[in-house]
Amino acid sequence: MKAVILVGGEGTRLRPLTINVPKPMVPILNKPFLERMLEYLRGHGIDEVILALWYLPNRIRDYFGDGDDFGVRLHYVIEDSPLGTAGAVKNVEHLLDETFFVFNGDILMDIDLERMLSFHHRKRAKATIALTAVNNPSAYGVVDMNTSRRVLRFIEKPAPGTAPSNLVNAGCYILDPDALDYAPKGKRFMFEHHLFPQMINRGLGVFGFPSKGYWMDIGTPANYLKINKDLLKGGIVKEGDSFIHPSARIKGPLLLGQGCHIGADVKIHGPTVLGHACFIDEGATINGAVLWNRVRVGARSTVEGCILGDDAYVDSEVFIGPGCVVADGARILSRNRLERGVAIWPRVIVPPESISFISGG
Repeated sequence: MKAVILVGGEGTRLRPLTINVPKPMVPILNKPFLERMLEYLRGHGIDEVILALWYLPNRIRDYFGDGDDFGVRLHYVIEDSPLGTAGAVKNVEHLLDETFFVFNGDILMDIDLERMLSFHHRKRAKATIALTAVNNPSAYGVVDMNTSRRVLRFIEKPAPGTAPSNLVNAGCYILDPDALDYAPKGKRFMFEHHLFPQMINRGLGVFGFPSKGYWMDIGTPANYLKINKDLLKGGIVKEGDSFIHPSARIKGPLLLGQGCHIGADVKIHGPTVLGHACFIDEGATINGAVLWNRVRVGARSTVEGCILGDDAYVDSEVFIGPGCVVADGARILSRNRLERGVAIWPRVIVPPESISFISGG
């Protein structure tokens, strides 16, 4: 079985984390998201994957190679310019000769793909769209179906109380190859705005497959933090040898990468993820945060409810509060160590390009 994964986006909502790292490569529990996605597909019998690329493609290709180490066969197709969801799949049409899956490369899901494929064949569909239920359908494009689950229309961000259902597009599709006959080659074209409505208007079989499995878009800092916390197990999980000072106080859940140093009187409260080779100086506090690799947190500093990219440096006696996103390689220095900068919290000064906010601050 083949699948196409759309991994070409710039990931602007996750900036500054995605300035140097493509969104599919951001770590989820210290492993690139795309690697977890390939494990999920392999577990459902999908062993050949086409990656539709545009932004920072070499970061993905250099890591995965031909896919052999990950149990799949990989093809790479790089777009000259962004083609949209359906346009990107049209661009790889020459590699598709049978019914295939399509996945958005920024959604963590647990959909029963075998049941979805059986449903697709049973309905003799040309396209099947996985659907997930949300609490606030007004923030999404809602799918309206009849009793046989044939899709009738798409309603973009309906006014509160007017949505026919709370089911929205989950970013997972099954298509027959001839469905791509209705997409132009080399032009920007979207599934939800162009291809699917056109197929519906022509009377072709487009069906919805509701799923109750886990579903989360990783594309915002808030969602990214939530996914890491949702997947953390209880207690303390170590991925290799690390030093933990006897006076450190740790309350899980915690994932501790290999080669970390946890200093004297450090306090760590879960759910927290520390990447590989992180160094937490004496008296520091880490609370509900995700730290990538080689992050250093200075003595008596507090890092709470935020994300710190690779090689970020936090000086001593600095507070990084909830909602902060610190770029890879950024240096956050205490007031008495930095001559020029912008104050964002008491005792914190940071170059403005190195940090962004989810809210407030």
